[in-house]
Amino acid sequence: MNPYRYYFRDDYSEGCHPQILKALQETSLSQQIGYGHDDYSIEAKDLIKQLIPDQDADIHFVSGGTQANLIVIAAALRSYESVISAQTGHINGHEGGAIEASGHRVEAISTADGKLDVAHLSPLLAQLNVVGSTQPRMVYISNTTELGTVYSKAELTALSAFCREQGWYLYLDGARLPAALTAPGNDLTLQDVAELTDAFYIGGTKNGALLGEAIVITHPELKTGFKHYLKQKGAMLAKGRVLGLQFRELFRDNLIFDLAAHANACALSMVPAIEKLGYTFRVIPASNQLFPILPDLVVDELAKNYLFHRWEQIANGHTVIRLVTSWATPKTVCDRFISDLELLTSNHRR
Repeated sequence: MNPYRYYFRDDYSEGCHPQILKALQETSLSQQIGYGHDDYSIEAKDLIKQLIPDQDADIHFVSGGTQANLIVIAAALRSYESVISAQTGHINGHEGGAIEASGHRVEAISTADGKLDVAHLSPLLAQLNVVGSTQPRMVYISNTTELGTVYSKAELTALSAFCREQGWYLYLDGARLPAALTAPGNDLTLQDVAELTDAFYIGGTKNGALLGEAIVITHPELKTGFKHYLKQKGAMLAKGRVLGLQFRELFRDNLIFDLAAHANACALSMVPAIEKLGYTFRVIPASNQLFPILPDLVVDELAKNYLFHRWEQIANGHTVIRLVTSWATPKTVCDRFISDLELLTSNHRR
């Protein structure tokens, strides 16, 4: 039995959107060719290619984000090459050393907002052609980042230009890409992402699917032999239809973006009330992840009714917590959380 009023810990605690569940049930007895050659996967790939638009892009469906990151990075890099990431990047601190286990170093860079820029990358040029150093060859970014921040078109364009000048790959982790593309103030499109990166993936797990991510590869070099890496790493599902069908439903009538926009709206609806109580945020709220800084006593009381992540301990008895809303978060839950926060804050300040 769930002891909490609500899970704000992540955006994948629910199963899937009812439209996906209905489609899985209705098509269950339809016989389909395996390993991603089914009708549903083909249709889903066509829908994504229309949005990019790039008919030459390679699209592969895999089960999860760590799997996507591991395979793309391992397939792209030689044994002595490394990947650059923000210190908060998912590949650096949340994937159990998956990248290092494949033989590649993660060059982690500390950033204030989870984003990388050219100034962060330039110092690594000193490693080039130094035999005793790993050779940077790929830049890994997330959009949204692990801090919920969003890249602008100017920022992504600058990174892309720098990487292409150096002959480096630019790879974007899109576990929450739909949230980034529907965030208020965002000026990127899916087409921009496809044109400015060499590979990226579109997250389904955190955007209404039961599971699954769609890897999109635009750089010709990265396409070569990629299916062999998928098979070798156990990522090529015999029942590829299960993933393809979900992405077909997500990209029908922009459902995936509607769901992401809802998640963003739910989180951002809480921001004015949190600020009105005098609290600040670890980073400026931009999407469906909020990082308010609250007194420890208030955090302890909230934790009795809500599940969330204690992100960072701050001096003077304060903690940064992470609140994440999903495609299925009811607005009423956000309102109730704010009411509880207001009451606890009032009691704390007496």
